[in-house]
Amino acid sequence: MVLQVTGLTGGPGATPFFSGMGLSLPPGVSALIGDEGSGKTTLLRLLAGDLQAQSGQMSLLGAAVPWPQPQPSAVFWTDLRLPLHDEDTPVQCWSAWASRLPHWSETVKTSLIQALQLSPHLDKRLNMLSTGSRRKVGLVASLAAGATVTLLDQPFVSLDAASIRTLQEVLSAHASSPDRAWLIADYEKPAHIPLAAVHPL
Repeated sequence: MVLQVTGLTGGPGATPFFSGMGLSLPPGVSALIGDEGSGKTTLLRLLAGDLQAQSGQMSLLGAAVPWPQPQPSAVFWTDLRLPLHDEDTPVQCWSAWASRLPHWSETVKTSLIQALQLSPHLDKRLNMLSTGSRRKVGLVASLAAGATVTLLDQPFVSLDAASIRTLQEVLSAHASSPDRAWLIADYEKPAHIPLAAVHPL
């Protein structure tokens, strides 16, 4: 397993959303499936340390890692709406991430800029972009981060058809990865992507 979690307890508020939960992610692409309010985003934030877990143990590739604050190079998640970056341009956002992610790939970033048709928007502030273009900026960061585990929260929302196909192709190419994992949280299984595991909530 790439990621193994046991005894996860935590969530926003005084009452834990999850209590003693376990999760295993094999190499490749997995899906986290649940209805609105089932806790998909909460679980991703707990795994990434964006929310503090009350208890639990995590291992990556068989080695225990600090939790509830794993390094972003190990477990990467970002809110694809990028709510804290209204005044930043895509270039500024990516530069900030690249500076703290040791496995950041400029090659992946450049390829996705072209494939997702972001070139005309590189120097625009995010608050000037459409919802779809803004989410593409977050997707570029997620896929270029080079993390051992990449967490994607409803990555296909607000994307045009061509961008959806691009994302499907990129994720399908990762399906055979021997030592990295991608977890897609959504209402239903993503189409046209070979899945290593499906986790219902």
